[in-house]
Parts: sequence; C-alpha cells; structure tokens
Amino acid sequence: MTDFASFERAGWAEKAAGYDRLLGRVTAHVTNDVLDAAGVSAGSRLLDVGCGGGAACGAAAERGAIPVGVDLAPAMVELARERYPELDFLVGSASDLPVTGPFDAVIGNFLVHHLAEPEAAVGRFAEVLAPGGRLALTSWDEPHRNRLVGVLAEAIAAVGARPPAGLPPGPPFFRFADHDEFAALLGGAGFTGVSVVTIAFPHRIAGPDELWNTLISGTVRTAAVVEGQPDDVRAAIRAEFDRLVAEHGSSVPVSVTLAAGRS
Repeated sequence: MTDFASFERAGWAEKAAGYDRLLGRVTAHVTNDVLDAAGVSAGSRLLDVGCGGGAACGAAAERGAIPVGVDLAPAMVELARERYPELDFLVGSASDLPVTGPFDAVIGNFLVHHLAEPEAAVGRFAEVLAPGGRLALTSWDEPHRNRLVGVLAEAIAAVGARPPAGLPPGPPFFRFADHDEFAALLGGAGFTGVSVVTIAFPHRIAGPDELWNTLISGTVRTAAVVEGQPDDVRAAIRAEFDRLVAEHGSSVPVSVTLAAGRS
C-alpha cells in the first residue's frame, strides 16, 4: 500500500489548480494573521512551508521580508513562480527541507493536518530557525464551526461512507482544532511562549455546486474518499451535502486555529 506521504505528494500534483480556485483564496484570508504571529517584518528571513500558490510569500515581500517558499507539489511551485517570478520557490517536503537557514520565521499555512509526522516536521522547523525565531502554523477548526470543509466531512459521516480500499491511513484531519493538541505540538519541539487562537470569518459562495466542485477538485484525502464510493453512496453524500449547505445560504462560516511560538 502507498504510504500517506506518497499519497499526498501524488495527489497534490493533480489538485494544485483546483485548490487554488477557491480554497487558496480562503486560506489567503488569514495570511496577514500568520505573518503577524511569526513576527514577519522588513528584513525578516522567512521560510514558508507548504507555500501553495505563493500568497504568503508575496505578502511577506510587500512587508520588505525575504521569503523562500517550499511545497511538496511541483505544480504548486510552478504556480507560485508564475505569480511571483522575483521570489524563490523550491520543491521539497516538510520532513526533508531543501534549505538549511537560519530563518527568522517559519510559517505553515494549513499545512500540519496534511503531514504524516507533524512532530518530526515541527522539530525540523526548529532546527532551521535562528535563536529567538518564530513559528506560526494554521489548521482547520472542527467541522461544526468550520462549515467550509465541515459540511462535506459531516455528509460523508452521515451516510456511513467508509474509506475506500487502498487509501492509506492518515493523521486525524481535525486534530489541531484542539488548542491543547496544537500547543503541545509546538511545546514538544521546544518552542516557548506558545499561543493558540481561533480566527473566524464568513465566506460567500455561489451555491452548493461551487463548493462541491471546489472540495472535489481541490482536496486530496477528502476527494479520494468521495470518489472511491459506489455511485449510490456518492449520490447520498451529495444529497446530504446540498442539504447542509442550504442551511447557510450564500455565506458559510470559516474557522481556523493558529498556533505560534518562539524557538
């Protein structure tokens, strides 16, 4: 069976454009919160792990920082290079960074819930930070608060859909919605002054079709669960999904946890 890290790597090679269409815009909404939590300012040497389309690196450069973006998916790195040709973007993983530092700040915007071994990755981040450098990470909140991705997670659970054969087991997707878990992740790697906060905001959608197509074309693990079901189960998931989205009309709540600490 393919291991989870290889599954993610292969999946994001196909999902980069789909992710960027809507989810990338949503995650960019908290970019400045993440940069603030990491203390990024003019002259800061920044490493953005899981940089996606490069939005955080672009925002950091506007502050006068010196960012380097790293992403597992070559398609994401290509997209970031197209958008920000003057910045540095490299293909690499959180566990095998293609840089050595030292950096004044490391960020991972919506990264940790994709990692098979988040503790090892955060330990690696500590190694490339300069003394006193800051780390800031975000993750999705629980489904009942974060309806943007929660509606599909609940629809899958409601119809009793099971992971398809061949899907490698991965880490709990909402593990770091728990503030204590998130704080322990950073504290376990030696970070001090750790804080965890929740950021909530609404996001407008055109309707259930837009959100459904976004989550299927722009996610890896969740899309694999849906696409691996028999036709009747997929139809049941979609019907429940439409019902849940209709409860929110044209605006769905988004909720994010942000953890930060100093090396």
